[in-house]
Amino acid sequence: MALVVGLGNPGARYTRTRHNVAWRVIGRLRARWGAEPLAAPAGRSYEAWRATRGEREVVLLVPHTYMNRSGEALAAWRAEHGLDRESLLVVADDVYLPLGALRLRPRGSSGGHRGLASLEAELGDREYARLRIGVGAAESAAALREHVLEEFEGPEEEVVEQAVERAADAVETWLARGLTAAMNAFNRTAIEEEQKP
Repeated sequence: MALVVGLGNPGARYTRTRHNVAWRVIGRLRARWGAEPLAAPAGRSYEAWRATRGEREVVLLVPHTYMNRSGEALAAWRAEHGLDRESLLVVADDVYLPLGALRLRPRGSSGGHRGLASLEAELGDREYARLRIGVGAAESAAALREHVLEEFEGPEEEVVEQAVERAADAVETWLARGLTAAMNAFNRTAIEEEQKP
């Protein structure tokens, strides 16, 4: 079983914010696949949906903890269902990538992202695949906290919608052909974006 985890914050206040772009990817995949809700215990710390892709079962999961406690949701899932690291992909926003750029990696540091740091603390290492989506840089380090909780403005929204679509494509490529193939197909987009004048 493959597990795709989209990081973000729960509640309507955060739905369209930069920090929740991964939830939009999960939503896109749910719609594409007709994923069905997966029952979870009362007081659950996550919401999940199940779909079948080819011969493979896939679960889409979003934590219902806040971003900096995302690891608690993964811990709850692991306690109930186990966890195959080779079949885990985490989707998250990234303020250090250009707006709309994608980058897949088999492992890496949190880069200051509190959701990734929480997962790392829960798992005990950095050895899990991640798909990062560029949401644009903050004006300064001091402005970063507010920046990720802001909604995309005007022309940004169109770029992000395209990125969400490509990110969903990247997840499907990862499932069908593996991480290396997905990296080769979609990391090129990130490089091209960075090289634009």
